Amino acid sequence: QVQLVESGGGLVQAGGSLRLSCAASPGTFSTYYMRWFRQAPGKERELVATITWSGGSTTYADSVKDRFTIARDKAKNMVYLQMNSLNPEDTGVYYCNADRGSLGSDWGQGTQVTVSS
Repeated sequence: QVQLVESGGGLVQAGGSLRLSCAASPGTFSTYYMRWFRQAPGKERELVATITWSGGSTTYADSVKDRFTIARDKAKNMVYLQMNSLNPEDTGVYYCNADRGSLGSDWGQGTQVTVSS
């Protein structure tokens, strides 16, 4: 099991930026993908960005493409989500996820992001 702790959320004005961090416990060698999800009030959790732990390939939801950047630091067991040009529709709880394939999937506790107009 991989333990994940998110940080970096907060309140920001529209057009601003935030950088989320996800600290993963040692053992991420078994992880295939690291992902960021978000959940807005009254809505389902949605996938925002994915990065392969080994090679660093990335994919993004259309709604955040060209604004958000996911990155990982294997030496520090960290995953980041740089969010630029934020708008109120980006408001929600952001969750870090470790996909270990057949070994399971792990979630952090989430960090709140609020974008004011």
